[in-house]
Amino acid sequence: MNNNLKDRLRTAWQQLTRFFGNEKTQKNARVTYQVIWNLTLILFIVGILGFSFAGGVGAGYFAALVKDEPVRSKEDLKKDIYNYEETSEVYFANEVYLGKLKSDLEREEVSIDKVSKHLQNAVIATEDEYFYEHDGVVPKAILRAVYQELSNASVQSGGSTLTQQLIKNQVLTNEVSFDRKAKEILLALRVEKFFEKKEILETYLNVSTLGRNSSGRNIAGVESAAEGIFGVEAKDLSLPQSAFIAGLPQSPFGYTPYTQQGKLKENQQPGINRMKTVLKRMYSNGYITKDEYDKATAYDITKDFIGKSELPSEKYPWLTYEIEKRSIEILSVNLAKEDGYEEKDLEDDDLKAQYAALADRKLRQNGYKIYTTVNKKIYDRMQEVTKNYPNFGYDKPTQIVDADTKETKTVSQPVEAGAILIENKTGKIISFVGGRDFKRAQTNHATKSLRSNGSTMKPLLVYGPGIELGKISPGSVSANVPISIGNWSPGNYGGGSYTGVSTAREALKKSYNIPAAIFYKKIINLRPASYLEKMGFSTVTKGDYYNLSMSLGAMDRGVTVEENVNAFGTFANSGEFIDAYMIDKIVSKDGKVIYQHKVKPVDVFSPQAAYLTLDMMRDVVNSGTAASVRNRLAFSSDWAGKTGTSQNYWDAWFVATNPNVSFGTWIGYDKPKSLQGTYNGLEYNKRNMYYWADLINAAYKVEPKLIDPDKRFQMPGGIVSRSFCGVSGLLPSSSCQKAGLVKSDLFIAKYAPSNADNSFIDGQYVSVGSKRYAALPQTPGEFTSGGFMLNPDSFADIGLQYVLDPGAIIPGGEKGGEVVATKAKLNDNGKAPDPLSITMSNDRITWGLHPEGDVVGYRVYKDGKKVASINAGAELAYKVGSGGSYYVTAVDIVGKESAPSQHVESGAKKTSSKEDSTSNKEDRTKDKIVNDDKKSESKEENRPSDKDKDKDTNKQQDQEQNKDQNKDQNKDQNQDQDKDKNDANKEDTGADKSKDPVNDKDKEANKAEEEGE
Repeated sequence: MNNNLKDRLRTAWQQLTRFFGNEKTQKNARVTYQVIWNLTLILFIVGILGFSFAGGVGAGYFAALVKDEPVRSKEDLKKDIYNYEETSEVYFANEVYLGKLKSDLEREEVSIDKVSKHLQNAVIATEDEYFYEHDGVVPKAILRAVYQELSNASVQSGGSTLTQQLIKNQVLTNEVSFDRKAKEILLALRVEKFFEKKEILETYLNVSTLGRNSSGRNIAGVESAAEGIFGVEAKDLSLPQSAFIAGLPQSPFGYTPYTQQGKLKENQQPGINRMKTVLKRMYSNGYITKDEYDKATAYDITKDFIGKSELPSEKYPWLTYEIEKRSIEILSVNLAKEDGYEEKDLEDDDLKAQYAALADRKLRQNGYKIYTTVNKKIYDRMQEVTKNYPNFGYDKPTQIVDADTKETKTVSQPVEAGAILIENKTGKIISFVGGRDFKRAQTNHATKSLRSNGSTMKPLLVYGPGIELGKISPGSVSANVPISIGNWSPGNYGGGSYTGVSTAREALKKSYNIPAAIFYKKIINLRPASYLEKMGFSTVTKGDYYNLSMSLGAMDRGVTVEENVNAFGTFANSGEFIDAYMIDKIVSKDGKVIYQHKVKPVDVFSPQAAYLTLDMMRDVVNSGTAASVRNRLAFSSDWAGKTGTSQNYWDAWFVATNPNVSFGTWIGYDKPKSLQGTYNGLEYNKRNMYYWADLINAAYKVEPKLIDPDKRFQMPGGIVSRSFCGVSGLLPSSSCQKAGLVKSDLFIAKYAPSNADNSFIDGQYVSVGSKRYAALPQTPGEFTSGGFMLNPDSFADIGLQYVLDPGAIIPGGEKGGEVVATKAKLNDNGKAPDPLSITMSNDRITWGLHPEGDVVGYRVYKDGKKVASINAGAELAYKVGSGGSYYVTAVDIVGKESAPSQHVESGAKKTSSKEDSTSNKEDRTKDKIVNDDKKSESKEENRPSDKDKDKDTNKQQDQEQNKDQNKDQNKDQNQDQDKDKNDANKEDTGADKSKDPVNDKDKEANKAEEEGE
């Protein structure tokens, strides 16, 4: 079998050899080969030509798509891809973090080295597995995407790398087109050429939109996501947390765990499923082990979600809005200056609004760090005190117009409050209270609300400028009785507290309005309102310069708590005004300081004038209208301050300063209503002062050295102590010394009194009740007293020209005060006084003040003989001896004597009316003899000459003409006496009411009266 097969194969091979060896066969083979080769070459050439044509067309098409895209430099690309919004951050003093300002999108930039490695790997595994291999694009992914697009495939896998996504988000738009895709590819290749992979990844991690945080705000960037979802920094994210965040970009608001209100969603499964997908891809790409994958997949991520958190604008509403407002003002000025404008140009409303809008946008997008002066702990304590303070007062019904319905409705309006604490030397606003409840009233009562500042205006507008101008000193004297200046008749608080005269120091201490008004009238032509503008008052009007009632705080527009308190710091700074501020510096996200506050002192008062005003205000706190605050303080400090009450008791103020800080409080109703009346046993002024004390005590517990400095206010050189006459302010004369009216106080040396007092002349006066009047030549000497008469010509400087009753200048109670104004006279009513009615009890005769106002004394008779003379200003009583018949007569200013009263018997019953009448008739002759004897002893001649008779006749006619006037005067005197009694009772009642329910033992404070309008 084998031999046969071999033979057959050999035969076949020989035949085949002969065939190919045949010349004909070889010729045919050569022809066939040439044909096949040529066909192959043709096909190859055609293929190359076709491919070249197709490529050329494609390249041309691509070039056409990107022809309008500019060739961007590295700097241009860097500017574009790093141009993303970042929320500005706010800090308390000492760089204590407060939070982020409110914006549409919250983002916080973070460097790549501060991002968890798990998160970096999760993003790459999910979004771009070839990130570290490609040069910006992945060709097969692009071809796949193009095929899917052309074929309209139901599944679109996408072909964008992280670099392309970055370009799409930061440079281009989300438009779906070949045009945008071509530009995206071109720019991606260029970005990869200029930037490192690390830079590209870092930027992507900061720009990605990642849903909402636990406050319900939209977030972008992994740092905001880590903090807003899990409450940790991006560097501290765990594997499951990293996977969860890496899965969010596909559907940020579908996978986010929070609602718009910041609450957790009920169904968290979509986000959890996406997290597991990310973990699977991390495992598939070798970023995690099987064990790590299993543990992370089984982990309950929902327990890591943080609960709802308050925004800074929710926790610190007044503070954050104030910071925003001030930051926008600062940035507006900066931006305007960059464009060539000056700050004054922003007075144009349109231009101001334009730059305010631009500043607001930059504030919310540029990631500034804003550092403030506000001490967090003090601020928190003050809000707590305000929330729990029990003595603000009653809510009152108020009518308002509903913004929606335009209908008038009645609501309950509470007492509101405002307070501010400022460091004197720097102007730093350490803390403030904007109000009691932001949800109820958004007005910042510390920095925005304009109110009349009442008598806190006096040291700022009257005493400080007056001392600076050399027109007032602490020892300057003013009338303190009812006055009228033109059509204006200012009154003291409650309509009383009239002391005749008062020094400037005493007037400020007790807050007397009348002296302040008279002092202000002396300086108003010197434009003292300009001092307010130097001290930061931004609401002074032209009318305020000429309005006398400005001296009592009646501004046209009012003033904020901030500006009012800030001005008081001028005195503590030795006369330099330091404007208050809250924004210390603003830093851009690249670390550049774009704003730094600089202190710019303004010279307002000399150190001497500042100190004297301070020294006067010390008395207000130590023994004046604010004395009750001392027992409320937890510490002792050198405070100088002033209380204030506006018209109708609408506003209550207390502002005080010490060597370190100035602090003030205000209470009142938003729609002005009276605060008057007690609440929890406290009047409105004490309710405000106790609030002031509670707030400053809270601040002291936090920063004792700041609030209670060791030093005191130091008196500068150029101040001297001088004695002066207490009714004129001049150097005391011997007459002033004899009258016991010498006082002493501090003066600026160059303005110390140099002229001697000439206010007194010797004279005689009579007393009626508590008042004194000049005696007439005919006045019986037994009822006159020797003393010193005030010379009206020398009293114009104390405001005597405005005084309604010059006789009230020196009250009867003045120590050693045998003094009376020469204009204080009684007029004879032209007739003898009517008889008196007397009573006797326990051997004591008593009677009342005679109703006729010209009666100056009384004579007591026993058995027809005069036994006593009693003037009308003494006690109207006489102790009788044993046995005898008594009666009393009244004597008027010119010596006319009334008929005897009824007789009373010592040790016997009263005589009847008939017996009295008979006795009166029998005694008339004796009485006349006694009177004649008395008159003969007088220096004046009883029997007048003809010339004197004419004078007497004329005088009698004048007296008859003034008869009705005298009756009215008598009536007024009686009313004054009743009023004095009522005032005394009122003061006693007030003292009882003002007893401190929290153990206020300061008697001076209970006696000191607050001021009025």
